[in-house]
Amino acid sequence: GTIFDKIVAGEIPATVVRESEDLLAFKDINPAAPAHVLIIPKVRDGLVRLRRASEEHVEILGKMLVMAGDIGQDESLGF
Repeated sequence: GTIFDKIVAGEIPATVVRESEDLLAFKDINPAAPAHVLIIPKVRDGLVRLRRASEEHVEILGKMLVMAGDIGQDESLGF
């Protein structure tokens, strides 16, 4: 599996900032900005790159956008 699969499985530690049944959001270990959080689906279901998104991914992508909005308002994370 990928590094993201290992993070979801708990095999690689991560600083988790949000988690839902479907998503995991954690701080990037090599941030490109003072506040840099990655949001990934726990089950990729073929969604390995945004350019490969299809109609079947609409729900999970919507959930990711809502979580991103919530995280972006969290001043404790540096936003």
